[in-house]
Amino acid sequence: MADLRVTLCGVELKNPIIPASGTFGFGREYNELYNISCLGAVATKGLTPAPRVGNATPRIAESRGVILNAVGLQNPGVESFIANDLAWLRSKTRVIANVAGSTAEDYGKMCARLNGIVDFIELNISCPNVKCGGMAFGIRPENVAEVTAIAKAGCPDTPLIVKLSPNAESIADNARAAERSGADAISLVNTFTGLAIDIERRRPILANNSGGVSGAGIKPIAVRMVYEAARAVKIPVIGMGGITCAEDAVEFLMAGATAVQVGTQNFADTHACPKIIAALSGWCDAHGVDRVASLTGTLKMNS
Repeated sequence: MADLRVTLCGVELKNPIIPASGTFGFGREYNELYNISCLGAVATKGLTPAPRVGNATPRIAESRGVILNAVGLQNPGVESFIANDLAWLRSKTRVIANVAGSTAEDYGKMCARLNGIVDFIELNISCPNVKCGGMAFGIRPENVAEVTAIAKAGCPDTPLIVKLSPNAESIADNARAAERSGADAISLVNTFTGLAIDIERRRPILANNSGGVSGAGIKPIAVRMVYEAARAVKIPVIGMGGITCAEDAVEFLMAGATAVQVGTQNFADTHACPKIIAALSGWCDAHGVDRVASLTGTLKMNS
């Protein structure tokens, strides 16, 4: 049987399969369906300094092969997470605390509060930056560099993962900016910006008008971006975007990812992650792969 263990920023995960932020809550509901200790880690719902109620409804819309969401980072706030969920989640698996904010200083404070008490911190830099007229931190490399440096200063004892937006001028430049500014790893891709229209009402379906696009339909674009980012940096890469099965995960690993996050598929199939873990083991055995970690970065481009 293949060895599914991978090492991410010096931390061993029992396998490379991680539920993505915003699709798994804090794990309690899924643990009622299966023991989430089987997972490599859990990326928490996005946390903010204070509780947030999120956007008006409707805030989820389906389209062909994808969904759009504009949930608006509804969450109980970082202090509630620490008090009510962290110890339980750490007893189950590795914890990646996903954090968000409106200013770079918000990120720094969040990282300082979580430093040393979670396994990893993941920066959601697709949030509007109040200093840049609402533009997300993740669009331009100079903004990526600024928020990464401030965040890393707040968490010297905890690996920092910067989650890159695909809505960027250059994914490779943003990856390099994160690495230069202290990121210990990067994850990508976050959702694309999209619009779905109710043609009977001639209005957007989402109350927020636009939303983040995720799901199986974005996978080829995400794989390409992971490949470009992995070639641009020396730090580990976590790949995500449209993973529905073990074969999808293998694509991301071959493109350069050390681990992967599974998002939208958790909504379509609540047992998606354990199924992918089991199927990944089977795929490795069938293809003579002794260690899943050996797949990382093995893609050979056509000449």
